[in-house]
Amino acid sequence: GNVGKGDKHDRQFGQMIEAAMRWDKVVRIGVNWGSLDQELLASLMDTNSRRAEPWDAKAVMYEALITSAIDSARLAESMGMSGDQIILSCKVSGVQDLVSVYRELAKRCDYALHLGLTEAGMGTKGTVASAVALGILLQEGIGDTIRVSLTPQPGESRNQEVVIASEILQSLGLRSFVPSVTACPGCGRTTSTTFQVLAKEIDDYLRAQMPVWRQKYPGVEKMKVAVMGCIVNGPGESKHADIGISLPGTGEAPAAPVYIDGEKALTLRGENIAAEFHQLVENYIEKRFGTPQVAETA
Repeated sequence: GNVGKGDKHDRQFGQMIEAAMRWDKVVRIGVNWGSLDQELLASLMDTNSRRAEPWDAKAVMYEALITSAIDSARLAESMGMSGDQIILSCKVSGVQDLVSVYRELAKRCDYALHLGLTEAGMGTKGTVASAVALGILLQEGIGDTIRVSLTPQPGESRNQEVVIASEILQSLGLRSFVPSVTACPGCGRTTSTTFQVLAKEIDDYLRAQMPVWRQKYPGVEKMKVAVMGCIVNGPGESKHADIGISLPGTGEAPAAPVYIDGEKALTLRGENIAAEFHQLVENYIEKRFGTPQVAETA
């Protein structure tokens, strides 16, 4: 990390490693391409200039990042720190740069690796860039911890970064944090926004309840809910979910079949379909994931 230069760097780096060992803590050693060791970079550039076929500037930059990270980890080990208590991080802001650096880093060391696209940007751009970069590496089996770094809107909470990181892991099937909600995008067959509203209500409700449900209903985070907007794809998607509903679309009868565990269980009709399905989801969670109460003996 940014621990100074020269003697100051060595002294402060040593102090952090000693403190980590004293308290038996893991250390993440991060190298940022915006603040690389200039002496190391200059040395690598000199070496590169003497090659028969010199690398381009970006390749030299990659090498500086990787070399700095591995050298710092080995320095920590020389001070007595165990290699399994070291996590390496190379911080870059380009998707292709991150993928290239970490692929090479993974080949050249056995340290745990922390993935993250630094300074990814705001909103959609930062979210997509982070998801693409981390998704590629995680799918290749590279990475042990992750982070998402977004520039928040003025006054916006930073918890969106955690939500996106969780969604990346859940989308890849690596972790489950909250029940997933499958919902169609909407098309000419859908006559209203009912399914969109219901999908958002269900998704928001499931997320809001997870702090309590995580303890009360073990395994509920793996549940799948489907909220579909018409009869074309609705029944099929609903059957693949643990519980799903297919709301009526254009020209369809005002009825909404509900599927539970792959079987059609009932059909909802009338003005209260959304509220009734909401209650069915709650009942399903209680029945499937609730802890059976042991009857008291007299």
